[in-house]
Amino acid sequence: MSGLLALLDDVAAIAKVAAASVDDVVGQAVKASSKAAGALIDDAAVTPKYVHGFEASREIPIVWGIAKGSLFNKLVILLPAALLLSAFAPWLISPLLMIGGAYLCFEGAEKVWHAVNPSDHTVEDLEKEKAAGKGLEEAKVKGAIKTDFILSAEIMTITLSALPPDMALWTSAAVLAVAGVLITLAVYGAVGVIVKADDAGLAMARHGRLGATRALGRGIVKGMPYFMKLLVIVGTAAMIWVGGNIILHGLAELGFEEPYDYVHHLAVEAAHAVPEALAGATEWVVTAVCDGIVGLILGALLIPVAKFVIAPVAGMFSRA
Repeated sequence: MSGLLALLDDVAAIAKVAAASVDDVVGQAVKASSKAAGALIDDAAVTPKYVHGFEASREIPIVWGIAKGSLFNKLVILLPAALLLSAFAPWLISPLLMIGGAYLCFEGAEKVWHAVNPSDHTVEDLEKEKAAGKGLEEAKVKGAIKTDFILSAEIMTITLSALPPDMALWTSAAVLAVAGVLITLAVYGAVGVIVKADDAGLAMARHGRLGATRALGRGIVKGMPYFMKLLVIVGTAAMIWVGGNIILHGLAELGFEEPYDYVHHLAVEAAHAVPEALAGATEWVVTAVCDGIVGLILGALLIPVAKFVIAPVAGMFSRA
């Protein structure tokens, strides 16, 4: 009997340690995820534009498809890659992130180009998109997952950098996994709410018991198209801004600190020129604008490279 009680005590002690470990993992995941809040907001702003233009019945399935792809990106590809790179080749992290940042700059600049030059997006291209039907939806989901991969890589890298350097490998893996799931749920849960807000407003307008409820529903229905267009603009700007930020940080880590230091200097000078209550916000805005300018210029330079160099080379390999 005493042996059984001793065994139960040992089991209880192990359970307490396991519970403490779980609490520590979740706590570290939440703490580390907060460091990536900026990238998380960018991810939430970018995604709704991929749902824009589809029937209401397809919005949640599209968001769910992107969310599943995002989880795959984070847990199956990026988590092991982050752990391996941090252990064996930490010097590769910045160059790889810079390649992803350059892609974000290119994609954002290309969307700006199509917006200011609608004739460049030919009638034939639009007819092909319209005729694509289900294929267009799949292409949009794949494009969103590809963009999510870059943003997820930034999120996972920021999360990894926020962990204590002496943390055990399995604990780091668990924290990254929990953070990846929490961030994905937060981002795509918010996106799901955004894209279905017009349906909720319509239900309120039709079935609300109070006049104020019906009026609010009508306001939501009328306002959501403008809000979605705004999100498309914000999402495009976010890609350019994040891409430029990744490039500047990457250059600084590789030893080319001048561009990053110059932007930092401009932001600090601007912050000193305004009242102290506005200093933090001003510094952030100036930094974001400068990052965006860098991203837009780089993206514009990459458009002809992608069109006349990368696309033909990729076409040669696809035909081989």
